Amino acid sequence: MIRGEKLTRRFGTTTALDAVDIDIREHATTVIMGGSGSGKTTLLRLLAALDPPSEGHVWFDGEDLAVIRRKRLYELRARMGMVFQYSALLNSLNVYENIAFPLHEHTKLDESVIHTMVTMKLEQVGLRGFEYLMPSELSGGMAKRVAFARALAMDPDVVFFDEPTSGLDPISAGVIATLIRDMTQKTKMTSVVVTHDVQAGLAIADHVVLLWQGTIIAEGSPDDIRRSDDERVRQFIEGRPDGPIPFSRSSTSYIDDLLHSPGTVRMT
Repeated sequence: MIRGEKLTRRFGTTTALDAVDIDIREHATTVIMGGSGSGKTTLLRLLAALDPPSEGHVWFDGEDLAVIRRKRLYELRARMGMVFQYSALLNSLNVYENIAFPLHEHTKLDESVIHTMVTMKLEQVGLRGFEYLMPSELSGGMAKRVAFARALAMDPDVVFFDEPTSGLDPISAGVIATLIRDMTQKTKMTSVVVTHDVQAGLAIADHVVLLWQGTIIAEGSPDDIRRSDDERVRQFIEGRPDGPIPFSRSSTSYIDDLLHSPGTVRMT
């Protein structure tokens, strides 16, 4: 359904993503994993056409999102849903209004139809009966489920998840992971999940992509990743602090940086 071709993203002199090729399989869950700063959220934003690539192409259903006109891009985005890392609920709207928001913005459906659709989405995420709570009254796990329901409101072909279990307790994280897996299977949608949660990622994935320093170092089924003999992969999935992936990504000498300070601190 989605194909990234030679995707590169630069921020000034820093290359966050370096000529990445990736295929997102239809009706399956692709999990993109990697440590902090590996480029996984950058890749997600390029695939979702939230940011343009510095170089490369993003093909969605045969159209290049990197070059199409904005009007057509917005039309294709209506077929995508997004669950942001911190849920990004609208604080002035209650749960019902947050989920109904994309339906009000992008359709001319009668309010009774919208009510039925919102009720169905709330049932799918286990929150029917909480329609009138405000975002400030929700737990972290409930807020994630509301964001999930909102992403499903337009019955999208593909849903992107940015760190869906981040900051949640183990039970809430398990609920979210189960929802992603079950909804992908039941509705035949395509899911793209960015996470550094190894346990959750491998549990829900049909296909895993592992990033390090803006490049793909491994991909395959969860079992392929578990059996990998690449020391970088082993270090990541085992959570070892020592290994080929360093804690510091600095390319200059610490001592040199100290001795060649651009300015002098004045003592008064």
